Amino acid sequence: MSGGSLGIRSGSYGSLDKQGLNGVLPIQAASATRTKAYSKMLKEKETLIHWICKFAGRKKVGMLLLCVISAAVFVWVVYFGEDQENDNGSKVNDNLALNNPLINVVQSIRIDNWTSLAVSVKETKVGVMHPPPPSYFLGYTLPPGHPCNTFTLPPPPADKKRTGPRPCPVCYLPVEEAVALMPKVPSFSPVIKNLTYIFEENLNRETEFGGSDFGGYPTLKQRNDSYDIRESMNMHCGFVKGRKPGRGTGFDIYDSDLLEMEQCNGVVVASAIFGAFDVIQQPRNISEYSKQTVCFYMFVDEETEADLKGRYENNKIGVWRIVLVRDLPYTDGRRNGKIPKLLLHRLFPNARYSLWIDGKLELVADPYQILERFLWRKNATLAISRHYKRFDVFVEAEANKAAGKYDNASIDHQVEFYKREGLTPYSEAKHPITSDVPEGCVIIREHIPISNLFTCLWFNEVDRFTSRDQISFSTVRDKIAAKTNWTVNMFLDCERRNFVIQKYHKDVLALLAQRAPPVIYPPPRPVLAPPLPPYMANDSQRKVPPRRRRDRKSGARHHRKVSKEIV
Repeated sequence: MSGGSLGIRSGSYGSLDKQGLNGVLPIQAASATRTKAYSKMLKEKETLIHWICKFAGRKKVGMLLLCVISAAVFVWVVYFGEDQENDNGSKVNDNLALNNPLINVVQSIRIDNWTSLAVSVKETKVGVMHPPPPSYFLGYTLPPGHPCNTFTLPPPPADKKRTGPRPCPVCYLPVEEAVALMPKVPSFSPVIKNLTYIFEENLNRETEFGGSDFGGYPTLKQRNDSYDIRESMNMHCGFVKGRKPGRGTGFDIYDSDLLEMEQCNGVVVASAIFGAFDVIQQPRNISEYSKQTVCFYMFVDEETEADLKGRYENNKIGVWRIVLVRDLPYTDGRRNGKIPKLLLHRLFPNARYSLWIDGKLELVADPYQILERFLWRKNATLAISRHYKRFDVFVEAEANKAAGKYDNASIDHQVEFYKREGLTPYSEAKHPITSDVPEGCVIIREHIPISNLFTCLWFNEVDRFTSRDQISFSTVRDKIAAKTNWTVNMFLDCERRNFVIQKYHKDVLALLAQRAPPVIYPPPRPVLAPPLPPYMANDSQRKVPPRRRRDRKSGARHHRKVSKEIV
């Protein structure tokens, strides 16, 4: 093997033994003809230099030569240096792809302030060099042979007695692998890049219909404009009266809690209990890493906080940090619950991902496993489970009316309004959309402009119409998808039931406790008969002869029957 193949550079392109004996270069004598030509060229050069110096002077000639040399060096650096930089950049991308085949991202520099680029932009003969595009997370695929690639749902158990919804198995990655796959950069937000929110001190309450002080009473024109999705948008998104969410806006929170919420810059798991309606459920199967890095927040009102008095210290119950909310903007507790459910990106402005679960649910899987399974692996920015039985908005509306979930006239008004806008019953023609009705007790999402826009618009519909968010979900989703080709990952309801367990509301638990039979503990001992006297005890040991009369009658009957059969 030659030295060149080992990366050892010699003094010339050839090998040393070809340069001469003992590594010494042979000396060649110059001919007379070459000497004469060289002396003639030297005289001509001296004549040119003397001619230039005669008119310009030696100092000016030296400056001229220095400028020429500097220009040559600059041109060499610009052309050859950029080529080398581009080559190195492509190699970095290849190395990243080889080192981690699960992650495929565009390696570039994200620059938000374009005005600061004036100094770094290079003007060359080719043109103006623009900065590279922003970097985004583009998803990944699990390596071939991974168990989750071949995982399929088993058939439902053949249990005819249980026909309702039930959980099904889900292929999660170990917590360590899920954490390692957490994207380093945000996902792509189609069309919209900047989203700002309206602040109004003096509200105009004279609108066509609906609205509230908390939502800002947007007009019908403002509603329609909010669905005209652009790169930069200014819209209503709750907390309209105050300059900062949670401070003088309705749904007010103490400054100490707001400061803690602003410090949450990773993953937040949030829930809420208002009106002491539920019992706080502690999450299970949570890794130590998640306990240290994930923010667990439980929002409660004053009634719930009074019910919890004496059960927590330092504003915590288990992993949950208890946040007291004052000045609730609605009289309807369900509508108040929609504020943290749909507007977590406003309450946690620095969080990257959020997992919302209703107060009646118990979380039984690690948050990083849930995010990896339903967001990162699917390259989605918002995921929600579909209803286990109903897929059509019209059917869902009738079910809400039958169950008395809301005023029937208000539900009919909302459905008729959506019909005039083009809402149609669900059918297979809407595929790949699998349902128009979600099971909204769990929402998994990434906080980027497009998903924030979706939840803002969804909240505005809840603020304007009824609090039944299942009715307005598909309208908001389809309007955004028509302009951006963005949609929601709607997974199976049985998969949702795999990582959350639904508990009873507090009133139902009290009712079940009243109906349950009383439990007597310890059970009473059996009552023993008093002992018999000795003479009766001896008599009781004697054998009692059978009654003959009864036996004779039974025997006679038996013989009569037999005799009849013989005849």
